[in-house]
Amino acid sequence: MIGLADCNNFYCSCERVFRPDLIGKPVVVLSNNDGCIIARSEEAKALGYKMGDPFYQVKGKLEAEGVAIFSSNYTLYGSLSNRVMSMLSHYSPHIDQYSIDESFFEVDSSMAESFFREYLKKTSTSPDYESSDHESLLHRYGARISADVLRAVGIPISIGIAETKTLAKIGSKFAKKYKGYQGCCLIDTDERRRKALSLFPVEDVWGIGRQIARKLDYMGIRTAAQFADKKESWVRSHFNITTVRTWKELNGESCISIEELPQKKSICTSRSFADEGITDKNVIEEAVANFAVRCTEKLRRQGSVCQGITVFAWTSRFNENVPEYTIHDSLTLPIATNAQDEIVGAALTILRAKYPKPMTDSRADRPGMSFNFKKAGVILWQISPDNPRQQDLFDPIDRSKQKALMEAIDAINRKNGYGTIRQAVQGNGCRFDLKREYMSKRFTTDINEILKVKSK
Repeated sequence: MIGLADCNNFYCSCERVFRPDLIGKPVVVLSNNDGCIIARSEEAKALGYKMGDPFYQVKGKLEAEGVAIFSSNYTLYGSLSNRVMSMLSHYSPHIDQYSIDESFFEVDSSMAESFFREYLKKTSTSPDYESSDHESLLHRYGARISADVLRAVGIPISIGIAETKTLAKIGSKFAKKYKGYQGCCLIDTDERRRKALSLFPVEDVWGIGRQIARKLDYMGIRTAAQFADKKESWVRSHFNITTVRTWKELNGESCISIEELPQKKSICTSRSFADEGITDKNVIEEAVANFAVRCTEKLRRQGSVCQGITVFAWTSRFNENVPEYTIHDSLTLPIATNAQDEIVGAALTILRAKYPKPMTDSRADRPGMSFNFKKAGVILWQISPDNPRQQDLFDPIDRSKQKALMEAIDAINRKNGYGTIRQAVQGNGCRFDLKREYMSKRFTTDINEILKVKSK
């Protein structure tokens, strides 16, 4: 059996770990530079707030309704994510982290029996797991994992257990939605599978994208059960192999490995800058270089290479006192790569080619006028698997040495923190500050920001 542990409203739950007074109250988390809402608690969802709502449009309403507001704190979220995954590793010999708040893991009745046997030995409790059927034993095990993670880390998680990853995802959704499942939904019989699929919208199925969902809706297919009931030949005639695998998974045939999970078609890192923006060309170059490095790290993490690079930067569209200017251009590399020196170099080439020349302002009331860049970013596209990939007979770069170097850099940065090894063009410190007026402390990673408790 396959389990999926999914943290509930993860960013909001992370903020609540150190603010237990916010449990049961509406909470939202904002994007970089406090731009828009990217996470909502269930209470905030009930008030009608949507993902992507611009903060400046809903700020007054949020404050009036007493919603707790937080700037995104990825250092804290990453630390708590590691703690959740570490906890899960105690319950399963093999876990595959899928995202910052989701992880697949192997589970079977023997693991559950072994766990409860050891637990009963420690507590001197009479055994009752032997009389439990397979279903209740696995459900109890999943519910116990959910309860233990909540107690140890403070993060509520929902667990789905089923024969396939896709069904486990569906199970975790039900566990999150219905409290009666006690944090774990088990789908291990055909009857339970049929019932779950009949209640689950097909557009919410993992692996069904927007285009496929629209096509299925046009065909009159609204639920996962209606799609699963179709013959394989029909599915193959209308959709690609990825959708066929999803159909098989819905019918209980496990055929998707972590390595085969859909890769991102593009990777983007961008930031909005604080205050009036950035006027210094060197600082913009530092920012773009750092964005390109983060993109390449994500690229290597999913085992991919890219050939297309886009760089963009623009001034504020709402400030009438500064001139407007937009940079948006792309470049195609001769050979697909995930090496940060190549990608950073290409990104800076694009930026420098399109960067505006020093401006001569003829107006006497605004001497020394300059461009204030408010946002910049890097996008990687034409993404393909790293292995195998097309080689070039005349490639001047030793790709094997380059790969070893990138792996070494990634290992050092993972162990010692982001930016331990960096390119010179990235700079020594962050000179492009973000607007984070609602930032919580990094309680778990910075000794200077550790939680302080006052005694009476």
